[in-house]
Amino acid sequence: MDLSFLYELTEELYGRCGQQSIDPVVFFKLCLVGYLENIASDRRLIEHCSLRLDLLYFLDYQLDEPLPWHSTLCRTRQLYPEALFESLFDKIFSLCVEKGMVKGDTQAIDSAPVKANASMESLVLKQVALPVESHHLINSVENPKMEASANPSSGQFITAPDHQLKRLARRQQRLNERPAGAIGSTNEKAQLLSNKTHYSPHDPDARISVKPGKARKLNYHCSMAVDTARGVISHIRSDFADGRDSQHLPSLVTQVQSRLKANALLMQDLLADAGYSNGSNYSMLEQQGIIGWIPVFGKYKPEIEGFPYDKEADEYTCPMGKPLPFKGFERNLDGRLLRNYWAAPSDCRQCMNKPTCAPKARCRKITRTAYDEQYQRAYARQNSRRGKQMRRLRQSTVEPVFGSLVQHYGLRRINVLGRSGAHKVMLLAAVAFNLKKYMKFKPTKSVSMAIALDEERQQSFFSSFLRFRPSLLQLNNVGGVLKT
Repeated sequence: MDLSFLYELTEELYGRCGQQSIDPVVFFKLCLVGYLENIASDRRLIEHCSLRLDLLYFLDYQLDEPLPWHSTLCRTRQLYPEALFESLFDKIFSLCVEKGMVKGDTQAIDSAPVKANASMESLVLKQVALPVESHHLINSVENPKMEASANPSSGQFITAPDHQLKRLARRQQRLNERPAGAIGSTNEKAQLLSNKTHYSPHDPDARISVKPGKARKLNYHCSMAVDTARGVISHIRSDFADGRDSQHLPSLVTQVQSRLKANALLMQDLLADAGYSNGSNYSMLEQQGIIGWIPVFGKYKPEIEGFPYDKEADEYTCPMGKPLPFKGFERNLDGRLLRNYWAAPSDCRQCMNKPTCAPKARCRKITRTAYDEQYQRAYARQNSRRGKQMRRLRQSTVEPVFGSLVQHYGLRRINVLGRSGAHKVMLLAAVAFNLKKYMKFKPTKSVSMAIALDEERQQSFFSSFLRFRPSLLQLNNVGGVLKT
């Protein structure tokens, strides 16, 4: 592996005088050793390398030559830009492409939370940058004992909209109204910690997130794309953990497609789970000519029972035969684009089913997503035979890769601070993973059994062969080439 290209990329980061800094090739070799040996601590990594002759030979160090200090690794990682780590990732990925390990046409995308180097006990309140009326609302949500611990000079302000803060207040009220026998209901720290009102002063980029069946923690969001041919990681990055998967998909697709095009490849199929389900995402993939094998969200209903839809007239029909025509678009509080259909109030006023169909409204109203056609096509794909095959392919491709990175490549926890540092750590772990696959891969050579014959010899060969094996022969004579 030739890493000499790193000298040119880091030339402007090094001076010509003063104390000699760590060699960039040595730095990245040390990092690769750490992830290949599943060592996340810089101090332990230096100690481990100093006791191994093979690693000293790999680093080009003599027995009596001291290795860099562990603090030097930490400072160098902070000073090097993210683009340098991405260049190393692109280099290893290109080697995998040249070796025939990447096809590029089918990519599987998934995400997982990775523990940040921060504790939930260190959370403090954000400053209130809202009118005085909203200040009382925030105090009703949070524990007043922690309000005094907020740092007034931290610069962290509450930027959440009012409807989200009111939703938090209702959830906190329900938490406080639980019976006294409920577990944790009487604890003084039984409060709803949210990214909208709290932050970690130790690592402000860490965000609170929760995984089903596990406790709420401060995490980073790791998004990854894996090529389904040989399980090579084609893209990985770190994001804030308080966003939905569907919000990251457009930028993920752009970055993956850009890296594939740089290696003369093109993505045609995208595999993902229901967390990436979104009408705008379906539309974006269709515009780029990519088939999205993404299951629709669980609450989506392709049909409304008792209300058939007429696509040509763009209207629904109620069980009493009255039309519900399209009335216009609107956006909800979260910004989602919706289509409204409702019946005439005069029709509903005289209907005997109004007490059960629309008891509290003037007329029956149906609200659908503006991307209903894209949802319908995605729903049909997921229930097809090929859709089930793609689901199994995604599960057998990207999920084992995540498990390997967490268990064997040092991604159980991010030991650095900041989203930029987390991104560098994830890139290096992916580089080590791809490099190990590259070293183990052995391409298989296919032997062709086709032979070329002239026309006269073909006829004699056919007649003699058919005389003995007429039922076992299937011939295809194209351009003078015999294929069996």
